[in-house]
Amino acid sequence: MISPKIRGGICMNAHPAGCAREVQLQKDFIEKIDFSADPTPDTAPPTAQAEKTGRRNTQGPKTVLVIGGSTGYGLASRIVGAFGYGAETISVSFEREPGEKRPATAGWYNTRAFDKLAEKEGLASFSYNADAFSHETRRKIGSLLKERGRKVDLLVYSLASGVRPDPDTGEVYRSTLKPLEKTYTTRSVDFMTGAISQVSLEPATQAEIDSTVKVMGGEDWQLWVDYLQQNELLEHGFQSVAYSYIGPEITHPIYRSGTIGKAKEHLENTAHHLNSQLESVEGAAYVSINKAVVTRASAVIPAVPLYISLLFSVMKEQRLHEGCIEQMVRLYRRRLYSGSEVPTDTAGRIRLDDFEMKPEIQQEVEQRWEKVTEENLDNLGDMEGFRSDFLRIHGFRVPGVNYEAEVSFLDVPPPAND
Repeated sequence: MISPKIRGGICMNAHPAGCAREVQLQKDFIEKIDFSADPTPDTAPPTAQAEKTGRRNTQGPKTVLVIGGSTGYGLASRIVGAFGYGAETISVSFEREPGEKRPATAGWYNTRAFDKLAEKEGLASFSYNADAFSHETRRKIGSLLKERGRKVDLLVYSLASGVRPDPDTGEVYRSTLKPLEKTYTTRSVDFMTGAISQVSLEPATQAEIDSTVKVMGGEDWQLWVDYLQQNELLEHGFQSVAYSYIGPEITHPIYRSGTIGKAKEHLENTAHHLNSQLESVEGAAYVSINKAVVTRASAVIPAVPLYISLLFSVMKEQRLHEGCIEQMVRLYRRRLYSGSEVPTDTAGRIRLDDFEMKPEIQQEVEQRWEKVTEENLDNLGDMEGFRSDFLRIHGFRVPGVNYEAEVSFLDVPPPAND
């Protein structure tokens, strides 16, 4: 039997059966949406129908490559591509494998669960547990595509790593979460206890800024597109999307206006460069600004857990709340494959944070931010929702799982029959 082990906002383990069930539930959601029909106006999150439709959209991508496809937005992208559009999917991620006495990371179990579900549906899926930054991994993916006679329609870049070895020099770069010019002091919350505290971060050095850009900027995304294009592995009309976040003024000093923000600026500049580069295949590259969700990273960024707790409460009250799977349904169905020109903002970015950033939503969150204390947090925020989402991404608190039963660390349960 496995129970969550949480230290310093990090969950040290994962539940195999819970991870498998969570992937199953996301697939079930997809199968209750009619992807063959014209999408509804983009004024509310997608909702599942009462009965399964079983209708996929055959006009979407045929081969989807996801860099970082084992958890969160990357996993949801793979699920929508496969079960919403019938695409062949390839994922590259680097996860800790299980041992006799230690479970694997959640992403390892998620990937195996996905592969089993895809096989059950007769969909080809290929999962590589490998260093996505290495040239060797790119060559492996290229060999697979050539062997199968496939070209990539959609490349999703959803890599979340704090460390990146340079594929040419071997030098290791590490990202830093810091403000740029002066010390930043803000409130943060221990999401397991609800304790609110003050946190201060010193400004980054130029070396730390440069290193963060090397890890989280667009350099590796560029290398993937370069490799595929040079080897004639891009389908005509190829599209690529990399995921990013902007967020509210509350978090800007530590996020958008901090070291991570510099990396995200580089990512957006890379998209502009790729758009020119892809003209020969009539392709396009986008940065998608997604909604704030609970991830392993967001759980430890100062100010973010408290902000997300308040945001979740407000968005749920307004019936505008979305998780990763709803966001990715909108990305595919109402943006990339709507049959119309992809809508973007003036900077050429796809805005899936549109509900989060509604003025009335942000105004209410800001008012609650000024009022929130440990005593009223449960009333003003949704700390329980944050906590539940955090546990679920590690396979805990997933509906339909018997956590009293013993499980094997070395495998995941077979797909459910429902």
